[in-house]
Amino acid sequence: MMSNWKCTKCGYALEADKPPEECPSCKAKCEFVDNTCYTPDCEFEGIDKRIG
Repeated sequence: MMSNWKCTKCGYALEADKPPEECPSCKAKCEFVDNTCYTPDCEFEGIDKRIG
Protein backbone atom coordinates (compact mmCIF):
# COMPACT_ATOMS: atom_id res chain seq x y z
CA MET A 1 0.00 0.00 0.00
CA MET A 2 1.29 3.41 -0.96
CA SER A 3 1.33 6.37 1.41
CA ASN A 4 -0.19 9.78 0.88
CA TRP A 5 2.28 12.68 1.03
CA LYS A 6 1.61 16.41 1.32
CA CYS A 7 4.06 19.22 0.51
CA THR A 8 4.56 21.50 3.51
CA LYS A 9 5.21 24.49 1.24
CA CYS A 10 2.33 24.49 -1.27
CA GLY A 11 0.00 21.72 -0.01
CA TYR A 12 0.33 19.51 -3.10
CA ALA A 13 -0.67 15.94 -2.27
CA LEU A 14 0.30 12.71 -3.99
CA GLU A 15 0.26 8.96 -3.43
CA ALA A 16 3.64 7.23 -3.61
CA ASP A 17 5.88 4.73 -1.82
CA LYS A 18 8.14 7.61 -0.76
CA PRO A 19 7.99 11.37 -1.25
CA PRO A 20 9.81 12.97 -4.19
CA GLU A 21 12.91 15.09 -3.64
CA GLU A 22 11.34 17.96 -5.59
CA CYS A 23 7.67 18.90 -5.40
CA PRO A 24 5.95 18.36 -8.77
CA SER A 25 3.75 21.39 -8.14
CA CYS A 26 5.98 24.18 -6.78
CA LYS A 27 9.25 22.72 -8.18
CA ALA A 28 11.10 23.30 -4.90
CA LYS A 29 12.93 20.89 -2.63
CA CYS A 30 10.24 20.70 0.03
CA GLU A 31 9.56 18.63 3.08
CA PHE A 32 6.66 16.20 2.65
CA VAL A 33 4.55 14.93 5.54
CA ASP A 34 2.86 11.55 5.53
CA ASN A 35 -0.88 12.28 5.70
CA THR A 36 -2.00 8.69 5.22
CA CYS A 37 -4.97 7.76 7.38
CA TYR A 38 -4.13 5.31 10.13
CA THR A 39 -7.34 5.66 12.16
CA PRO A 40 -10.89 4.38 11.59
CA ASP A 41 -12.45 7.85 11.38
CA CYS A 42 -10.83 8.56 7.99
CA GLU A 43 -10.24 5.06 6.62
CA PHE A 44 -12.67 5.45 3.70
CA GLU A 45 -10.92 8.54 2.28
CA GLY A 46 -7.41 7.23 2.96
CA ILE A 47 -6.17 10.74 3.78
CA ASP A 48 -6.05 12.31 7.22
CA LYS A 49 -7.23 15.88 6.57
CA ARG A 50 -6.24 16.93 10.10
CA ILE A 51 -2.57 16.84 9.07
CA GLY A 52 -1.33 20.22 7.88
